[in-house]
Amino acid sequence: MTQPLPATPITAPTHPDPYPFYADLVANRPFGYDTGSGLWVAAGASAVSEVLTNPACRVRPSTEPVPRGLLGTPAGDVFGELARMTDGPSQVRRKQLLLAALSTVTEEQVVGPAAEQAGRSTDWAELQFGVPARVVASLLGLAGDIPGEAARLIGEFVRCLPASATAEDQVAAAAAADRLLDLLGPRLRAENGGLIGELVRLAVRDDWQETAPLLANVIGLLAQTYDATAGLVGNTLLALARHGQPDDLRAFVAEVVRHDAPIQNTRRFVATATTIAGHEVPAGSAILLLLAAANRDPLANLDPHAFRPDRADPQVFTFGQGPHRCPGHVVAAAITIGVISTVTGVPSHEGYRPSPNARIPVLKGQFQ
Repeated sequence: MTQPLPATPITAPTHPDPYPFYADLVANRPFGYDTGSGLWVAAGASAVSEVLTNPACRVRPSTEPVPRGLLGTPAGDVFGELARMTDGPSQVRRKQLLLAALSTVTEEQVVGPAAEQAGRSTDWAELQFGVPARVVASLLGLAGDIPGEAARLIGEFVRCLPASATAEDQVAAAAAADRLLDLLGPRLRAENGGLIGELVRLAVRDDWQETAPLLANVIGLLAQTYDATAGLVGNTLLALARHGQPDDLRAFVAEVVRHDAPIQNTRRFVATATTIAGHEVPAGSAILLLLAAANRDPLANLDPHAFRPDRADPQVFTFGQGPHRCPGHVVAAAITIGVISTVTGVPSHEGYRPSPNARIPVLKGQFQ
């Protein structure tokens, strides 16, 4: 039975098959204004690239750099310092610091611990959410019971990040951020091992006196591998069920990132009037970027709806482009490789977790 198309671009990420809907937008309206949502929508690869690299398009509205419901809370303090939620010179400096620290991590340092953690997991949800958060916590240099507690807390904190966050989500995130700051703050020392120590050493080298941005972006590293990695693990397992075991797991995971993107969309906010894809877009406008649609634009990737791990140099928009390209995408892929290399069972699934931008299957069936 043919599934009805999604009602709106916002409901597409959790639809059983949003890709015919995306294909129609790419072909017939690669960029345009959606009266139902009040958003401009970029679906074509060229339009998405334009928005992601346009300096007039910011990650937050200029009138509300931190969501009002988070102001004056620990979650608001963290949110306002995150490299992913800021623009301008401060964002560039924070991003460079994160990239420099992450460049010290090898794939082997991630794949092995992810496989070990996956081997101790007891259910699919733990495999998708708990394992990635604990692996990143360990990479940060946290030990003992702290990675487990950090994994639990980051699940509460990320509730404040989507544009659809409710007042209840913001309250939960504020409490989690408060505890994360208490938990991680005392460990922000150069003599600590892992990424925390590396970040502190790099900050000292660059004469960076502030600790609040460092601490916030340590939390940000945990958050960035949460929903995205959970979706990538789940969607890779479903791809294995459809396509069988691959010869090259690394290439297989990379094609899942493109073909069934764990992060389907993101938003930008227009600070000053600009022109995108020939359209005049006023200041104050919000743009929904359909990253998953751009991945399947035939102008970006030939035969885009085919699952082909052997693609040469595919264009992939899942983790963004330009100044806000996700610095944790390599870690997310390596965690997924480690998890998948250990799992022996192939799950079924029952729909997708509610989300305005992430595609995270609810896995069912016998574990392992």
